[in-house]
Amino acid sequence: MPELPEVETTRCGILAHVLGRRVATVTLRRHDLRWPISEEIARLLPCQRVKTIERRAKYLLLHTAAGSALFHLGMSGMLRVLPASTPPGKHDHVDIMLQAGYGEEPWVLRFTDPRRFGCLLWQAPGTTHALLTQLGHEPLDEHFDGVYLWRLSRRRCGAVKTFLMNNAIVVGVGNIYANEALFAAGIHPRQQAGRVSRVRYVRLAAEVKHILSLAIKRGGTTLRDFLSPDGTPGYFHRELMVYSRAGEACKTCATMIKYARLGQRSTFWCPRCQR
Repeated sequence: MPELPEVETTRCGILAHVLGRRVATVTLRRHDLRWPISEEIARLLPCQRVKTIERRAKYLLLHTAAGSALFHLGMSGMLRVLPASTPPGKHDHVDIMLQAGYGEEPWVLRFTDPRRFGCLLWQAPGTTHALLTQLGHEPLDEHFDGVYLWRLSRRRCGAVKTFLMNNAIVVGVGNIYANEALFAAGIHPRQQAGRVSRVRYVRLAAEVKHILSLAIKRGGTTLRDFLSPDGTPGYFHRELMVYSRAGEACKTCATMIKYARLGQRSTFWCPRCQR
């Protein structure tokens, strides 16, 4: 599943191509993905100028004066900017045609989703979509820090990894990056969240910021389906320390990396480096 760095890579990749452009037409090749595609997409989006593209958690919002198209990439979705003459494939469900300048080739913003777990919804001006109202802090914002994590973790008996992946606490720290941040901070993923000290949460928050920022620079991880808007994969997988390395030697101490299911998610850790 595309995680925060993959979604941010998508946002940055398409922003320069759509910013300030006017939507010419919208083509829906199907009318539902995970949920029905909002009817406002075809009715209100044409003729609107794109003001910006914002990322909130793993959602992308294409803002216009009439409202915002809200995308989620699901498990295998992609948003790409392509020449309008590019024939659609089997899983290319939505085309947002952009008006071209004089002498320019028209471009299309194409939403591809083979597994159809993504979504395309509508947010009216001056409102916040219901999917976004209960989200926690953005991990790369200044409001997210170790003191914030420590304060919200008090009296919590669940595992710290599950706590870190709770979108009501902090958004976008998916499974890959939670594993990696906990390793970098030296914290065992099964440690009770309420028993992790304030000092260790300060380090954990710093590692979350560092690892996510580095993954964005590398274009994401791309373990299976995700490609950036220009069709290239991300390369952060080359720098993974524990994720998907069960049975291999820890790159720090040579101890064998352990694996277990925690909260129905694959969890990896070094029993020597993480306590």
